[in-house]
Amino acid sequence: MVFELKGEGHTFCNSLREALLQDPAVTFAAYRIDHPLVSSPVFMVKTDGSKSPEDALREAAARIVALTKVFEEKASRALK
Repeated sequence: MVFELKGEGHTFCNSLREALLQDPAVTFAAYRIDHPLVSSPVFMVKTDGSKSPEDALREAAARIVALTKVFEEKASRALK
């Protein structure tokens, strides 16, 4: 699967790539940004066929959301 992430940069793309690569069904996850000022990241995801790239992407997004919630809770406790 190849898709464009309009309005995103390296920060989110690196997080998404890492979350995708945690999935054993994902055989390839990468992105490219041709020019940081004029282009959007183009993401590529390939799986071994045991799940669709779309499902792998949904699960990776859920992992990012869960990790963000954990970070928010820990940061809130630390700042009290």
